[in-house]
Amino acid sequence: MEGMNAVYAQDEYGRPFIILREQQKKSRLSGIEAQKSHILAAKTVSNILKTSLGPRGLDKILISPDGEITVTNDGATILDQMDVQHQVAKLLVQLSKSQDDEIGDGTTGVVGMYNAI
Repeated sequence: MEGMNAVYAQDEYGRPFIILREQQKKSRLSGIEAQKSHILAAKTVSNILKTSLGPRGLDKILISPDGEITVTNDGATILDQMDVQHQVAKLLVQLSKSQDDEIGDGTTGVVGMYNAI
């Protein structure tokens, strides 16, 4: 970790952790702009999945970086193949994975319900 500007600290229980100074330089949205960004990210992920929901759901063609083609209408597979950067979008991916792990189905519906809320 050469050239990294960091501070060593301890929490109230004496557990050590490192505070990285470079995190302070990142620009972050706040207030109404952050809310708009979160809503847009959730709507975008939901809009990608909503056409694959139900008995007349459409299949999606996914192409991986190495050229492998996957055709599916499974929400968990679609979200797993997506490279998301936004934290709310990552939350929706984790929500879908949790639904798939616990129940095995309903991954697209749970993202749609989240967006409706």
